[in-house]
Amino acid sequence: METFPLSVQTTYQDLLEAHKMHALSALGGAPIRRDLGAKGSYWYARQRIGDRVVDRYIGRDSPELRDQIEKAREQIEEQKSFEKRCASMVAQLRAAGLPALDRETGKVLNALAKVGAFRLGGTLVGTHAFRSYSAELGVRLGEALAVTGDVDIAAFENLKLVIDDKVDPSLAETFNELKLAPAPGLDRKNRPTRWAMPGGGVMLDFLAPRMREESDVIMLEPLGVYAQALSFLNFLIADPIPAVGLYRSGVLVQIPRPERYAIHKLIVAQRRAKDSEAKARKDLAQAETLIDVLTEDRPYALLEAYQTAIDTGPKWLEAIEKSLRQRPKAMERIKSISQ
Repeated sequence: METFPLSVQTTYQDLLEAHKMHALSALGGAPIRRDLGAKGSYWYARQRIGDRVVDRYIGRDSPELRDQIEKAREQIEEQKSFEKRCASMVAQLRAAGLPALDRETGKVLNALAKVGAFRLGGTLVGTHAFRSYSAELGVRLGEALAVTGDVDIAAFENLKLVIDDKVDPSLAETFNELKLAPAPGLDRKNRPTRWAMPGGGVMLDFLAPRMREESDVIMLEPLGVYAQALSFLNFLIADPIPAVGLYRSGVLVQIPRPERYAIHKLIVAQRRAKDSEAKARKDLAQAETLIDVLTEDRPYALLEAYQTAIDTGPKWLEAIEKSLRQRPKAMERIKSISQ
């Protein structure tokens, strides 16, 4: 498997660190003043969400507010410098062949990041997470890296117990700006968990671990959105890691740990085989690809994830063993780190 040059790996790590540091002090928009004649002057924060510009009220013009805004402008100049520097690194990484986000997916993830969806517990899963491992692991992942229009976001329902915050603006407002509409579902109570762009664009799914048998649809309160409950997700999204999607100056998201993603795919491949052999083959291909890299670079992390999964219960063990029998190379890799 081809490894990216050290210079490319270093550039990505620099980009990731820049975004992680910036996330602690990022502004919500650029201040602008509107003069309304006899009604006075008012300040707003202007921010781009998707293709549209949104102005959010700050307050009535006053010497005190102008002083605060002047100080904020200094930070905005730092913001412009940050975006220019990061955009340059993104361009370098794209030129080097790292997977980039397509325009529509980039718009959606960028909007979700700006309103705080990832900060408040959302984790990017599915193929877009898999594509991010190319930068995280410093390797070209090859044919298993399939492009998809689906964007899957997963989060724990019980995050509401520790997160006293919510996305701002709401995801309903954000979806409206992005022209995302609820997609038809099977829920009788009309609780949408899937959102779609018209004309076959991006499909956005919200997911949550199934912790109770009777729960098919769950409210993710910090995100203010319903999610489809699925088995095994609790293993996948435990202790996620940050990543930067290559779009414009970069989009800071969080993704599952690659070792957990690999083992999770071994499990769900057996569930998917009943409905879609093509998806099951894709799951196994992604798992084998990551196992191949991780046994060389992060064997102890992979072994820990594998051991945690097989110790969970006989159903998990049975699914993993069946998948490994279908992928003898992956089985040999797992055996090599288990001895």
